Amino acid sequence: MLKDYIKEIKIGDITVKNNVFLAPMAGVTDIPFRKICRKFNPGLTFTEMASTKAMEFNSGKTEKILQVMDNERPSVVQIFGSDKDVICKTIEKLNEDDSIDIIDINMGCPAPKLVKNGDGAGLLLNLDNVEEIIKAATAISKKPITVKTRKGFNDNIITAVDVAKICEKYGVAMITIHGRTREEYYSGKADLDIIKKVKESVSIPVIANGDIVDCKSAEKMFEYTGCDGIMIARGAQGNPWIFKSILDGKDYTPTLDELLDIILEHIKYALDNEENKKQAVLKMRKHIAWYLKGLKNSTYVKDRINREENIDEVIKILKEYFASLEVACDN
Repeated sequence: MLKDYIKEIKIGDITVKNNVFLAPMAGVTDIPFRKICRKFNPGLTFTEMASTKAMEFNSGKTEKILQVMDNERPSVVQIFGSDKDVICKTIEKLNEDDSIDIIDINMGCPAPKLVKNGDGAGLLLNLDNVEEIIKAATAISKKPITVKTRKGFNDNIITAVDVAKICEKYGVAMITIHGRTREEYYSGKADLDIIKKVKESVSIPVIANGDIVDCKSAEKMFEYTGCDGIMIARGAQGNPWIFKSILDGKDYTPTLDELLDIILEHIKYALDNEENKKQAVLKMRKHIAWYLKGLKNSTYVKDRINREENIDEVIKILKEYFASLEVACDN
């Protein structure tokens, strides 16, 4: 049973209450979204990834990405880069921030702008540099270092086991494997076999990532790979209840009232987090589209919201839409 796989997990000297995590996602896992997901008790929530080069120049935008909440402990920030010295400078800064508990290094993001600079999944083309970075990072960090990576760069360059062994060698506290190559991006199916191989190759905790969207896929991932935990990315978009489902061992579908309440709460958090309302509206558009996915006549509503810049009008549209759904259910 799925609940048999749910357990506490140790990351370095830190004990985490459960092994079901929210993945870091650029442009998605900001404070408002993490705040919503935290209501459903994931063990860890990761920040969006932050550029170590930007940190070197004291970028206010980047520093905001790395902000964590008081109730987010243990907290994890994710950083990316390919210059060992710049990464270490960032870690030195993060060492002094008592609100941060764990530092995760991204070695898997497939975005072209990162890869062309040798960052993210671009690192998988240079394992010597990967080793230098991990060796230096673990030596200088006062906090547990974790790594998130992919199966490999492409079908001819499969690096997951090699990266995991490097991580283990230098004392990385945990490694997360997304079961796709960089060239696959998010297409096709995640390769559970490579995650299984990594788990069998190292003794550090191995977290599995890819295609976990419900209780069935979560249980399959645990059972097949033997992983120590799972990390949910796209499966949480518009569905923060997925954490409750997996922790309880049964899929949960919110009522229309619960769904609307969460959307409105998410909007409130977005307004609190942004300096101007328009920016909050723009950031919420994709989240609202995810929340409404699969509901009757939602395409029309999403189109209206995507043309609207006034947050009060967005809320009005949502309330009218959900009222119409309630009427339809009653008839």
